[in-house]
Amino acid sequence: MTLAVRYTAARTLDTAPVEPAEPGPGEVLLAPAYVGICGTDLHIFHGDMDARVAVPAVLGHEMSGRVVRVGAGVEGWRAGDAVTVMPLRWDGTCPACLNGHQHVCQHLDFIGIDSPGAMQQRWTVPADTLIRLPDSLPLDRAALVEPTAVAVHDVGRAGVRAGERVVVVGGGPVGILIALVARAAGADVRVVEPSAHRRKLAEESALATWDPAAENVTEAVQEWTRGAGADVAFEVSGAAAGVDTAVEVLGVRGRLCLVAIHPRPREINLHRFFWRELTLVGARLYDRSDFENAVALVADGTIPADRLISTVVPLTDAQAAFEALEGGGDVMKILVDCTGDTRGASA
Repeated sequence: MTLAVRYTAARTLDTAPVEPAEPGPGEVLLAPAYVGICGTDLHIFHGDMDARVAVPAVLGHEMSGRVVRVGAGVEGWRAGDAVTVMPLRWDGTCPACLNGHQHVCQHLDFIGIDSPGAMQQRWTVPADTLIRLPDSLPLDRAALVEPTAVAVHDVGRAGVRAGERVVVVGGGPVGILIALVARAAGADVRVVEPSAHRRKLAEESALATWDPAAENVTEAVQEWTRGAGADVAFEVSGAAAGVDTAVEVLGVRGRLCLVAIHPRPREINLHRFFWRELTLVGARLYDRSDFENAVALVADGTIPADRLISTVVPLTDAQAAFEALEGGGDVMKILVDCTGDTRGASA
């Protein structure tokens, strides 16, 4: 038996012994090392996704770990290999898949939401979800590869080019990662974030920030761009005010990339879209190339993962970690350490 963090009811987690599934044909048994807690996990914790999540549900999809054992027919992997997981399984038959968009399969199994996730000491997954990690990359930092892959996909969807001016509205983990990836693509980036703690973290990574509570962001963008407006804005705040800001800062033919999950419909200034010929694009998840690019960005230090990790807690403290994240501002990324007592689990 091994331990797993399970969602059992709104705002309730337990850490319970579970029997790990043996890897079948095409599957791999992993020993997760570190698992990050993300905004989607918090939505589950709050009970907002009870219609989708079957309880008790093992959470977690931002992870790093090592291969323990491989099932029949699995080639190219062996015990001890450092890996992360692209937590998507698609059917390959729906219209989205047939058009080459498997990552937004119309019957997508998002592992860690629709099926058991990584917040456990042994985890069996399909071998084709594995992404190799370099041995030189510490596994705690590697747990940030998945959210970095989100940022890589977002920047790609927005078509960010070198020399463009980019505004990121929302300086949480994904917002900071988008800003760093956009900067790596050659863009000039500003981050809009009301939390002083998060602005400080951004500035420690040499990102310029604006406090929307203390300055008029639209006027600041006009001054920064000499009246042209931003080329690209990312809405990562999930707030109505963030949507307004992201639209208002854009110049003629600017692109708005919607990243945040908005739980309810928002009003949007469509006249601005007409008047300036703006473009709105959605960005959801990632593909394998996004993941591979993310591994490289974390491994070479373009993403300062160590600065973004606020704290690391054991599996048994997961409930407290989720509660700490509810406060938002003074916490960036919390990792759950799955490497403790395995309750007699065999390799």
